[in-house]
Amino acid sequence: MAKYKILTPAGASFTTAGGGYDYEMEALQGMDAEIVECPATEAGFLAAARDADAVYAKGMQFTKPMIDALEKCKVISLGSVGVDSVDVTAATLRGIPVTNCPDTFIEEVADHAMMLLLATHRRTIEQDRMVRESRWKEGRPQLLQVPRLMGMTLGFISFGRVARQVAKRARAFGLHMKAYDPFIQEIVLSDYGVEPASLSELLSTSDFVSMHVPATPEAQGMLTEKHFRQMKKTAIFINTGRGPTVDEPALIKALEEKWIAGAGLDVFQIEPPNQENPLLRMPHVILSPHNASASARFDPARKRRVGQELALVLSGRWPMSCVNPIVLPGSPLRRWQPYAMDRGPNS
Repeated sequence: MAKYKILTPAGASFTTAGGGYDYEMEALQGMDAEIVECPATEAGFLAAARDADAVYAKGMQFTKPMIDALEKCKVISLGSVGVDSVDVTAATLRGIPVTNCPDTFIEEVADHAMMLLLATHRRTIEQDRMVRESRWKEGRPQLLQVPRLMGMTLGFISFGRVARQVAKRARAFGLHMKAYDPFIQEIVLSDYGVEPASLSELLSTSDFVSMHVPATPEAQGMLTEKHFRQMKKTAIFINTGRGPTVDEPALIKALEEKWIAGAGLDVFQIEPPNQENPLLRMPHVILSPHNASASARFDPARKRRVGQELALVLSGRWPMSCVNPIVLPGSPLRRWQPYAMDRGPNS
């Protein structure tokens, strides 16, 4: 039996084929650690949780009863940016750090957000269908109604890592930019050529509204009918953040009643969306299957990051990225970085 037992639900996360744990184990080599699978059910997890030294959280929801059953767990690690599959409050009450991968797929998501903005603005899907359906002459008249992109306004709701990289891309297209984020210093916005704005000001003046709010309990259903009513009738809504941060029926109503002109969505309130969802039949809505972060490096990068976080904590050191850093100072783990790393609790 290995010294450290890392418990994880059987089956893959994100990928469909799985593929073993070679990438995760790279950082754990020589530590006498093993990744042990349990059934991907609450009952199966509970039966194996008592002696787990760490949890590799994937493939299911990790509830308070599951976390409370961990008697010697030192860390819960996720191979994703979002942590909404783990009851972080329960973990914090138990003094267990929860780690994620907040800086691994930023460029990919920023590319995807910019792609959705450009494609919705230039009606790419509709134009493609016109060519395929022998409606060639309809293409130019449609775009003659579309204003030039340069000089239009992009508004960011939340200005974290992804939004900042989108801002770099958007600046090259000549977009004017604003952001609403009460947790970010204004000087950070100015470094990216972005103006601070209240939420109501941003909604009422932006031609594109890009949603980047994480799925925290406080942000659940943050954007409602009253917010979509404040937007321009010509505005386009982009969401590469999390679906539950938006009241989806309100968004659907806004599109159906033409309070706004269109949307580019990578995330939904319920995933995958029901085939009866009206969003699937709207012509000026571009959809993708919550895959903005995907690229050829996605699996190797996130799996290696999980292994690194597990190895750090099991060797008695602070993780690189902890979403509940309040637990670290009172833990037996030691802060090891000799200088600020500008990420997680170590900055």
